[in-house]
Amino acid sequence: MTQNRLITPEGTKDYLFEEAVLRKRIENKLRDAFAFRGYHEVITPALEFLDVFTTAENGMPIEQMYKLTDPKGRLMVLRPDSTTPIARLCATRLKNEKLPLRLYYNQPVYSVNPSLRGRSDEMLQSGIELIGAVSKKSDIEVLVTAAKALQALEIENFRIELGHIGIFNALVGALKISKEASEAVRQLIENKNYPALNDLLDEMENKEAAAVIKMLPRLFGGREVFQKAKKLIQNTDVIGILDYLEQLYGALSQLGLSDKITVDLGIVNRTEYYTGIVFKGYVEGFGEEVLSGGRYDGLLKEFGEDAGAIGFAVNIDAAAKALLKSETPKLPQAAVLVYSDWAYEVKALEYIDKLAELKIMAEYSLCDSLEDALEDAKARKIRRLDVVTDEVKTIEL
Repeated sequence: MTQNRLITPEGTKDYLFEEAVLRKRIENKLRDAFAFRGYHEVITPALEFLDVFTTAENGMPIEQMYKLTDPKGRLMVLRPDSTTPIARLCATRLKNEKLPLRLYYNQPVYSVNPSLRGRSDEMLQSGIELIGAVSKKSDIEVLVTAAKALQALEIENFRIELGHIGIFNALVGALKISKEASEAVRQLIENKNYPALNDLLDEMENKEAAAVIKMLPRLFGGREVFQKAKKLIQNTDVIGILDYLEQLYGALSQLGLSDKITVDLGIVNRTEYYTGIVFKGYVEGFGEEVLSGGRYDGLLKEFGEDAGAIGFAVNIDAAAKALLKSETPKLPQAAVLVYSDWAYEVKALEYIDKLAELKIMAEYSLCDSLEDALEDAKARKIRRLDVVTDEVKTIEL
């Protein structure tokens, strides 16, 4: 069976030259952005037991995971997200560490996406997890770190949309419908399928709550959203959440981020997983989200520890695509071409080592003659040719 030798699996791709350079640059900038804010890197296995991801709080369908078995017949998966393994790590190897823990990661995740959806099954993520903090200060810290991460990538026209999963949960709870029906409503909002959403909500007995849920996707904008929402919603729990979001918005505005933060009460990510604020990051002119996160205070309980947590992940592949729309990164080019004949091969390679120590990018010429090496250097616009014999002769081009 050789028909698949020349292609990559669906949902994957090869990264060449400019894309590879840009992805690595993004990784390095995010690593610095997180490390200089007190976060420490962790790496979890690409292979995890399926049991890690079947907790009640995870909310990830098993059919979306790549599965395999180990030599003992135990079910394993390719890591579908990084947060859950880090929760496992915190509850085991980091159990006795002083809280809060500030952790960051840079690693791929794998998930099965429907064909023709344009989504990658293999995605490189870099993100942070702040474990053991439940205060407003921790929410502000993570939101600011998210904004600073996108700024570190030199993305100017980005915005972070801020919401709270408690609003949706409270309103859907008032409908008194099944868990399956609640999930159907959530998916319709997330997919922006408003005609189907309206049809489904029209069948609900609690017309008042249904009418407010219909309006959630339209509650989008700046500070004015809070007053607009309070006029529509009478639920005291939701009013308290709106007050809290307004406080966060005010703090971020004081930090000079008001033009980067948008209130979006229609964010309804994974209701079993998130317990508080939720947020997404977008780049102007690029439809795919480049950042997503939120508070997930219940996850560590599934691993025997009770600690609040909040974090986010940057989709490095999406960030690279967005940046490629506005720039084409330059590929590293050798500053020096080093030539020698066969008698001086070892000496030439030792000379390249010396240039490398001086941070000078040099390439060993495999041409058969000096004339060919000169032509090669000119064709590739390398401005210096060093010829190694008993001594080194430099030819400036």
